[in-house]
Amino acid sequence: MALLSATSLWCCFKVPASGPASSSCWYPQGIHFSSVNAAASIQMALAAEGDTKTTKTKSGGGIRGKLNKVVLAYSGGLDTSVIVPWLRENYDCEVVCFTADVGQGVGEMEGLEAKAKASGASQLVIKDLKEEFVKEYVFPCLRAGAIYERKYLLGTSMARPVIAKAMVDVAREVGADAVSHGCTGKGNDQGDILEDPANEPKKDMYVMTVDPEEAPEEPEYVEIGIVSGIPVSINGKELSPANLLAVLNELGGRHGIGRVDMVENRLVGMKSRGVYETPGGTILTAAVRELESLTLDRESMQAKDNIALKYAELVYAGRWFDPLRESMDAFMEKITETTTGAVTLKLYKGSLSVASRRSQYSLYRQDISSFEEGSGIYNQADAAGFIRLYGLPIRVRAMLQSGL
Repeated sequence: MALLSATSLWCCFKVPASGPASSSCWYPQGIHFSSVNAAASIQMALAAEGDTKTTKTKSGGGIRGKLNKVVLAYSGGLDTSVIVPWLRENYDCEVVCFTADVGQGVGEMEGLEAKAKASGASQLVIKDLKEEFVKEYVFPCLRAGAIYERKYLLGTSMARPVIAKAMVDVAREVGADAVSHGCTGKGNDQGDILEDPANEPKKDMYVMTVDPEEAPEEPEYVEIGIVSGIPVSINGKELSPANLLAVLNELGGRHGIGRVDMVENRLVGMKSRGVYETPGGTILTAAVRELESLTLDRESMQAKDNIALKYAELVYAGRWFDPLRESMDAFMEKITETTTGAVTLKLYKGSLSVASRRSQYSLYRQDISSFEEGSGIYNQADAAGFIRLYGLPIRVRAMLQSGL
């Protein structure tokens, strides 16, 4: 199966050259962005199988050669509509359009089939990936605490592998010998006044969250139930992964939660300014982190945080199926076995604060932590010897410097 790269430009989940900002919400807005950006994962998936060479023919075939059937990552926008006839002309092939539903909204799907066929495609295949996306990609990243460069919750990056995997599956189902995408090797969101980090984001850029200044005057409390680092319920009601996230996206958006404006370092070496909205993801990230403050000891927490940095880097770089990430995921699953309980958060005008946290596996003991006389496990007299030993390296160095 070959991988064709069509000569067309695509948008990313960044501040665009014009119009409202696209957003990453752990349900990317606009599948056409994600399906195209899946190219890196598709390329890795197909590399092991080897590419099929296209050959020019003297009679029959297209300008560049001959293929039987190509699956195209499709959005219905101008670029993908142009790519369909381009593929037919250049490769004399049947074009099957593919669109993945990862929660971007019903409106994005309306009229796609008619538009695809009008462009010359033989059919449009739409796959509902919402539950798989959240359960198999979002929640493992959440459990791992994977955040890229202190801010980015990896919404777009997590969507790429699930879309790429589904696209290859469709190619096999329809008997295609190639898949096609239209992303550039750089990204095309540079330019325009919005790209300048010195400029404040415009208010009309946001599509999921209200302006925190216009959010409700009264705070709202929400309880997140968590089992082994994975969210399972909201206010005591168990929900499927996709439904749980959808509810929190609406709730967080209503209170202006989850806006991120950042300058990030891209894999190809340049810096890029991006504006994201991740209301549900922001709530869940805070909840899991607060629960871990009860269930993880110091060394475990520090080790987990260190590994999470590399985990996030791998996901951002399109290396979801890398053995290293999978091995790290096994560690995350083990280390969060006891991260079970509930966290209540207070949402108010763009801010999150913890109101309550509890766990049956809590390592916090009030009888030990209290300044009052406790259970006898901790004796304050022990502190003198501990301080003497803990400060010994510094004391020895000071003695050396003083000539003692």
